[in-house]
Amino acid sequence: MQTQTMDIAVVGAGAAGLMTAIWAGRTARQSKRPLSVWLFDTREKIGAKILMSGGTRCNVTNRVVTPADFQGGPPHFVKHVFQAFTPAASIRFFKEIGVELVLEPTGKYFPVTHSAETVLTALIEQCNKTGATLKTGICIHQIEKRADGFYLRDKKTAAEFQAQKVVLTTGGLSYPSTGSDGTGYALAQSLGHSLTPTYPALTPLLTEDPDWRALSGVTHEVRLTYSLNEKKVRETRDSFLFTHFGFSGPAALDISRHVASAPVDSNATIRACFLPQIKEEALKTLWERMQKQHPKKLIKSFLTVEMSLPKRLAETLLKKSGLNGQSLLAGLSGEKRKKLMEMLFHCPLPVTGVFGYKKAEVTAGGVNLKEVRVATMESKITPGLYLAGEILEVDGRIGGVNFHWAWCTGAVAGQSAAGSLCS
Repeated sequence: MQTQTMDIAVVGAGAAGLMTAIWAGRTARQSKRPLSVWLFDTREKIGAKILMSGGTRCNVTNRVVTPADFQGGPPHFVKHVFQAFTPAASIRFFKEIGVELVLEPTGKYFPVTHSAETVLTALIEQCNKTGATLKTGICIHQIEKRADGFYLRDKKTAAEFQAQKVVLTTGGLSYPSTGSDGTGYALAQSLGHSLTPTYPALTPLLTEDPDWRALSGVTHEVRLTYSLNEKKVRETRDSFLFTHFGFSGPAALDISRHVASAPVDSNATIRACFLPQIKEEALKTLWERMQKQHPKKLIKSFLTVEMSLPKRLAETLLKKSGLNGQSLLAGLSGEKRKKLMEMLFHCPLPVTGVFGYKKAEVTAGGVNLKEVRVATMESKITPGLYLAGEILEVDGRIGGVNFHWAWCTGAVAGQSAAGSLCS
């Protein structure tokens, strides 16, 4: 079987891979140097993660994206990459390729069509315009570096490809149903790279507590605090969703990577504040005033009306505080009020683990960033090899910041790989 040759092989046609191919093609055209850029993907239909993201609307980026929004890799590395391709540059790029974005109050940018299909279609069309060749249904499972370039092999047909430069944009392990099976990690390791431990991130939390599971469908804004060995590690405030298996919603998802990576014998705790909009002292003052002015008011009514707690959540918190839902404000002793205040502001959530990669939006951990050149995304271990996107040891909070990581690392890798051949 004859070996097919190309200048740049991009392995993985997800968000980072598409961006890499586009910017490699753009760079080649600007340099007036024709380059062959091939984009490989295992699946026949690409872009599954793009299509399912943001509730099928695709949260393209965020109004504010900073190194503090990410974990895993060195902050200075993330900062340098973002300086090369800012959120503003990302917004301009999508506008240039015909995707108008709208800013929502949460700081998230979505396409005005509210359809992820708009984003994927525009990216694929841009790939075609820049001359990139999309090769689907090909599983690159071996890459060998030789004196005359890289040799890639397809697992299905044993077909061989030769490229001068290779960019790994294979993603991680999240949502394996979309084709993320960790193949990229094995390829990176075969080319000399090391991995930091990987964990599912932005994935729901599990509990065996029947009271919490019975609240399935209830949503409320909370502040979650994750502590390890009594030291606060992470705090997040956002929407929180009770499910039939545990907890979900942005607040729970942002905590999940810490739960997943916690040592087995560690003292890890998660506490929820169900009234993040008010301070404890302010509630105590209000409580005392209401006791005097409305002594016959039901405690449950106070929680649902004055504090805007969902009825079912209020009932559960009262139950866990050892209180009757029909109890009156006037009849609440100091000790019982103290217990209820504890449940409202520092409620321990008995989390038993995370849902795992099956519902994880991103993978924490991956290829060690110390082995990658920050200015170019080129490997320090194997010259000519570049890496971008989720395969690297960086994961961000929910809200479009992980897509921004894919866009900016892909843009830098694509420009750098093509630029090295055009100079």
